[in-house]
Amino acid sequence: MDKIDILRSMVNDKWFQGCAAGVGISLASGISILSAIKLWRHIRHSGPCPVSCPASCHGGEKEVAYWNYKRGINLYETSQLFHEYLLFHYGSPEDVLHFDFGLQSSLDFQKRCSDLCMKYVKDDENLRNRALDVGCAVGRTTFELTRIFNEVIGIDSSLSFINACNNLKDLGRMEYKITTEGDLHEDYVAIVDPELDRNCAFFRKGDACCLPLDIGQFGAVLACNVIDRLATPVLFLERLTSLVAPDGVLLITSPYTFSTVFAPKESWIGGYVNPVDGQHVTGFMGLRFHLQKFFDLITEIDMPYVMRSTERTHSCSVSHASVWRRKR
Repeated sequence: MDKIDILRSMVNDKWFQGCAAGVGISLASGISILSAIKLWRHIRHSGPCPVSCPASCHGGEKEVAYWNYKRGINLYETSQLFHEYLLFHYGSPEDVLHFDFGLQSSLDFQKRCSDLCMKYVKDDENLRNRALDVGCAVGRTTFELTRIFNEVIGIDSSLSFINACNNLKDLGRMEYKITTEGDLHEDYVAIVDPELDRNCAFFRKGDACCLPLDIGQFGAVLACNVIDRLATPVLFLERLTSLVAPDGVLLITSPYTFSTVFAPKESWIGGYVNPVDGQHVTGFMGLRFHLQKFFDLITEIDMPYVMRSTERTHSCSVSHASVWRRKR
């Protein structure tokens, strides 16, 4: 293959298009065609973009997902995100935020979710027998629900998350590392509240859209920041009618960050324009449409949360929380 043929391959290659900014800048800066070809080959076969360029040159989330797919990487199985989630669930306020200004109301998201759910669970021994935490990640909410439930099942699609949950259940603690900057890290310890009965929590790997048929009913079901990450969210919403016991509570939280990274647009329950009447369909509108036949809306609130990536880098979002009660 001569240089001209290689250049044609570069132009038609998705990876080249994704990093066009980096390669294009290099060409504009006067490097040789041969150097540009070497750069393209490095991008095409090695990994992340070797040039210093913003994430937008990769098409944002979609390009990151494409790269990870090509390299066989599951984002939620990476060590860095795994450790960040441990801090997100179990880190003290001082560990998560090294500054005493702003974002304080965003801390302890998992505990606030469990507290909100438990607030509306009726004082009935049948309803307080079992709870289900769908998308439990590394388990903080699942453990917190054992305050009033005899059995709490946490389900997540990530094997590393579930393994961490079971280790925390067995030992009550887990060491992990969080990046401060570059290659520098700090050591932390995730600790489950010793007042909680960890033996009441059970964890299993599973798909929210294909839960076991024999899993039974629950007095409370939580799906925190999950609905916009499911490939077929409608399947999950339809299954809720059999999962939540009559008079039971359903808590759904979501920042409604719908993206084709996680599901095709035809599967979204919101975040699109109705092609028939031009109406903007939001995520909450989609929830009401699918739930109102079998559930009554109790309340809805905004719940901010923050995740720390490095000492000076935090991701702050606001989830919309809606609490529902299963009709009799």
